[in-house]
Amino acid sequence: MNIYTHKNTATPSLNSTHRIKHNMKPNSILHLLLHLLLLSFITAEDHGPSSIVFTTNGRLDYYFDIFTLPVAHPTHPIAETRITDGQSVNFNGHFPSSTFFPNQTRLRSPNRPDPSLQIIYVTERNGFSNIFYDAVYFDDSPSRKRSALEVVDRVQLPLLGSDRVSMKDKPSLTGEYLVYVSTHEDSGVPRTSSAAVYATELSSGLTRRLTPHGVADFSPAVSPSGVWTAAASYGEKGWDGEVEELSTDIYVFLTRDGTRRVKVVEHGGWPSWVDESTIYFHRRGEDQWWSIYRAILPKQGAVSTESVVVERITPPGLHAFTPATSPGNHAFIAVATRRPSTSFRHVELFDLVKGEFKELTRLVSPSTHHFNPFISPDSGRVGYHKCRGNLNGKKSPKLFLQNIHTAIPNLSVLRVDGTFPSFSPSGDRIAFANLPGVYVVNRDGSNRREVYPGNAFSTSWDPVRKGVVYTGAGPEFAPESTEVDIIAIDVDQIAVKKLTTNGKNNAFPSPSPDGKRIVFRSGRSGHKNLYIMDAEEGERIGLQRLTEGPWTDTMCNWSPDGDWIAFASDRENPGSGSFELYVIHPNGTGLRKVIQSGSGGRTNHPWFSPDGKSLVFTSDYGAISAEPISNPHHYQPYGEIFTVKVDGSDLRRLTQNSFEDGTPVWVPSFIRPSDVEWPIERPSCGFDDLHCLSNFPSYGGVGAVPWLSSKPQCAA
Repeated sequence: MNIYTHKNTATPSLNSTHRIKHNMKPNSILHLLLHLLLLSFITAEDHGPSSIVFTTNGRLDYYFDIFTLPVAHPTHPIAETRITDGQSVNFNGHFPSSTFFPNQTRLRSPNRPDPSLQIIYVTERNGFSNIFYDAVYFDDSPSRKRSALEVVDRVQLPLLGSDRVSMKDKPSLTGEYLVYVSTHEDSGVPRTSSAAVYATELSSGLTRRLTPHGVADFSPAVSPSGVWTAAASYGEKGWDGEVEELSTDIYVFLTRDGTRRVKVVEHGGWPSWVDESTIYFHRRGEDQWWSIYRAILPKQGAVSTESVVVERITPPGLHAFTPATSPGNHAFIAVATRRPSTSFRHVELFDLVKGEFKELTRLVSPSTHHFNPFISPDSGRVGYHKCRGNLNGKKSPKLFLQNIHTAIPNLSVLRVDGTFPSFSPSGDRIAFANLPGVYVVNRDGSNRREVYPGNAFSTSWDPVRKGVVYTGAGPEFAPESTEVDIIAIDVDQIAVKKLTTNGKNNAFPSPSPDGKRIVFRSGRSGHKNLYIMDAEEGERIGLQRLTEGPWTDTMCNWSPDGDWIAFASDRENPGSGSFELYVIHPNGTGLRKVIQSGSGGRTNHPWFSPDGKSLVFTSDYGAISAEPISNPHHYQPYGEIFTVKVDGSDLRRLTQNSFEDGTPVWVPSFIRPSDVEWPIERPSCGFDDLHCLSNFPSYGGVGAVPWLSSKPQCAA
């Protein structure tokens, strides 16, 4: 019986501002949501036409598509099939267990049989994530000479509306119900994740929240019957800043309404069901190897962590994680791995009877990362996502600017291919750091030039002297005594002038709006504090010390009207890594805190709006939205872009993803919200895997696994 046919299901859990009754029709629900959304925009302050530009660590290099390999046939490059369409970034797929389509007449016709393959997946078209369904038709005619299949037709549609911008992830389809993670309901608590599991009835659009409020759930998986959902969860303990392995436990609850929720495994993530009482999951063991474990739930009696049997499945000697199962298949599972013998993560099969690995993707594309496998219902295919590379000999267009959807009037939000961007006073050129190197490029991506070859971070343009860019030259993330100095670069003459000479970690220069002075941070006193110097002569003619104390004041920005300087500081808990935003007058008066990202949190890189009334910044205020191991490397896989008024009110989250967004700049002109391609060929797919996966524990000697030819050495 379909569990959703019962009429006594619980009322949907909804945000308190969106109280929706059961008997409301989907159209009236949508109307109410749009009405409330419109009211929030009408009451919000209009800053005038402007743009916010920021960077995301590695994101513009992903080019992910979902691919599949057969399980039974010999693995050869010709056997791999790309399923998704090469548009945008497509990842975290799922094969439905039965033929599905909300409007079957669009899928089937007298001349069209059932699709060769169906897939549910996450895509970032329009700059934000949504969940799509594709019915794919292969050319598998007997006349084909090659073993690879080719997609000859597809039916495609989004499964969720796009009225609410949020991160959506890890979809599963059971019957006509889509189960997935979304961040669209703000937790309202600093450093508390908004990630929660939802179930949407696709025929009506009715959505139920399955995760209790105040709890964060990740990586949901639905049991073969559809009755139960398992998720990795913080429960009540919350996020404490982990960026490698989340301290999650595995909970199981009813898919229909989230009730009968019970913790079944302490310490585990990425659950995957094989039958109604068997769940596979990953964790990093006491020996520090990521491994796959099996949890066997009792078929009778109460279920608890005490009654569940947990067994380790994969041996030490390699990292194995993000397991995938197929309903009823107890012969093998699919896992992502990192072996000491390779720098790339790959997908392998693990034989549950023999306890042996069978490599798949390394034999097809050995120098590409492969992520988050999933298995078809018949156990015949394994899917995963990776960088698509060249399609039919053509490279995917490399973006310089990517439009990020926002419904805020007169504001465009764009992701840029470069760190610490800043715009020239006329708005026609962009300076950015590339670590190493400082570059200048036209706003359309043309005329890219390196203007400084050394390592430098942060950029800001002089508002008066044409073509002058300031930066801090030297290593980033360095102590107070490190040699870093403020330099002025004439980007047209390619001339460099040093404004500080003591080399005591002078960085983050920001000029006053009249171009006469520069505020910057310096470690010359033994602590990183703020100073002001002459914009042309530098410290040679004297300094004004703006802040003083045994803490770090940094990342400063001068307001457009000259009245305020914004900066980040750890002064409440020096050395803790916790930063809050402050403002101060240039004469040293009026110091006050603007916003704090909870205990131990970070709010960094403030930049004033063109009218000086608000700040854009990056923060972990929204905590973390996905298991970090399911993504490429991000130093801080929790940064999102926010705006707030200078008085601390009207906090808004602009980005919703599981990546590291940072170094935003607020531009006093409206940049057309559309993608801008690099006019020249640029390398892509150059991102890193998680750095922690390269740290292999020592292992060898008696009991060493036979497929390792020698003792693994820890990577650098």
